[in-house]
Amino acid sequence: MESEEAPVNGWPKQQPTHHQVADELRKRIKSGKLEAGQRMPTQAQLADEFGVERGTVRQALRALQGDNLLTNVSRGAPATVAPDLGGTQAGPGAAPQPTAVGLAPRIEAAFEAPHVRIDALCLTSVSLTLAIGGALRRIHAGELAPTKVDVRVLLPSSAIALAFPAPVDAATDDRNLVHQHWLTQRNAQGQVLRSNLLGLRSTHGIEVNVSFRALPLTPPLKLYLLNEAEALFAYYTPRRREEEFDHERLEMYDPQGGQSTLFTFEQGALQRDATFVEQSRTWFEALWSTISEELRLSA
Repeated sequence: MESEEAPVNGWPKQQPTHHQVADELRKRIKSGKLEAGQRMPTQAQLADEFGVERGTVRQALRALQGDNLLTNVSRGAPATVAPDLGGTQAGPGAAPQPTAVGLAPRIEAAFEAPHVRIDALCLTSVSLTLAIGGALRRIHAGELAPTKVDVRVLLPSSAIALAFPAPVDAATDDRNLVHQHWLTQRNAQGQVLRSNLLGLRSTHGIEVNVSFRALPLTPPLKLYLLNEAEALFAYYTPRRREEEFDHERLEMYDPQGGQSTLFTFEQGALQRDATFVEQSRTWFEALWSTISEELRLSA
């Protein structure tokens, strides 16, 4: 009689998880068996080799893409092993990327946990809303299945004069115009984020909690804490640029947070990294529980 653990193509009959598939492919890349710039086998070939569904292969490939080991991960042509690995492929050793590029893969990885916890400190939550969109699409596609999601977001209060974004000319009318533009964006993005997450209650029966609080200051950096085990931060660096308001060009100082370089620190890595994560959590909790106040996204 055939054993329940009889191998299929060298793998146990019990299907491996996408984590196990990713770990095996990661070993092949780091060992040089799969070389930088080399095309990966097709998803169909990998699914056949590991005895899994293509969805499991796609999750594994996306995890490796999040580790900067693969490029061109899609449903079409095979993925490619990333060039210039240089021993800094993943986690805290990975080369920092702009927030618009590096945040989404880390958010998606966080959503692989049964209980997702995300704390964020930012100017508008634009980057967070966009990054969570990828995880939500994978939930709707049946690729991710958390049972609980808790999200807390700290944003600047509408009652303060922001250090940035702000007009170069300190004229009152210009400052009010830029402030109102920021406020509209803050409220709209927060409402979209909350609506998209709360929608998981009715569509997938996921327990979801989303909270916002307002800070009496302009944050000098953005911070994302994922599942109490990972801290990502980027400096807000104001730059002088022009934007059109009511058909008039206005010079302003704007940090354009999506372009800010994102640095990653993880628990379980170096002691310095673990300490940074812990101190970041302590700092966020202090801001949340002391100087912040309830935020209404309509004001």
